[in-house]
Amino acid sequence: MTSRDTDAKGAAGMATHALDDLVAAFGLLTRLPLPARSFTPSPRAAWAWPVVGAVLGGLSAAAVSAALWLGLAPGIAAALALILTALLTGGLHEDGLADTADGLLGGRDKDRRLEIMKDSRIGSYGALALILVTLIRWSALAALIAAGQHWAALIAAGALSRAPMAVLIATLPNARGAGLSHLTGQPPRRAALAACGIALTLALLATGATVLTLALAAAATTAFLARAAKARIGGQTGDILGASQQLAEAATLAFAAARLA
Repeated sequence: MTSRDTDAKGAAGMATHALDDLVAAFGLLTRLPLPARSFTPSPRAAWAWPVVGAVLGGLSAAAVSAALWLGLAPGIAAALALILTALLTGGLHEDGLADTADGLLGGRDKDRRLEIMKDSRIGSYGALALILVTLIRWSALAALIAAGQHWAALIAAGALSRAPMAVLIATLPNARGAGLSHLTGQPPRRAALAACGIALTLALLATGATVLTLALAAAATTAFLARAAKARIGGQTGDILGASQQLAEAATLAFAAARLA
């Protein structure tokens, strides 16, 4: 076998691994139909999570454009975009936000907080978190739609809000030793770094220099949540990861509205 054949075989293997990672990422984070491949959660696929976010952002932006073409108001179009995103993800991140708020704010000790987070019922903290964060997302998105900036903002926010999940799962220990985060496994830190690089690149292509403000907003919310999670439950869970996505998305959309709308 020549060196050229070896290089070609290596490139084919890398492409196969990348495709497998993309399928795993979409299978974990969405309810989109997947190709005829077996899907299992893969920690290595964390690098692809921002790609999933950008695709979801693009689909939501397309829905907004369709709604505007039909003559619907920006506020209605924004609501439809949020509904579509929730349907495409199965409300995965919203559920994590509600459980995180209930657990971190409602329990007296680590075990009780984790028990609350595992409970499928939503408490007052969780309901308030869902309402307030969704209100921020909707308000910012409505302003961006009115300014004709929804494509750039939704793609950038979709990508940037998935990178924090990769960072948290790679840097914080699993607090429960069970659940979706534990099943997925802890990815290598290079996968988290790749996720950040991909998210920044996609957001840069979508928003230009505004990406700096948006990235700082996402980083700030992630740092705040990481500190609270480490102090209150000793690490991360799947709910913490979902909450990081919702908080980062709300922050990036809010600052995108301030800069672009």
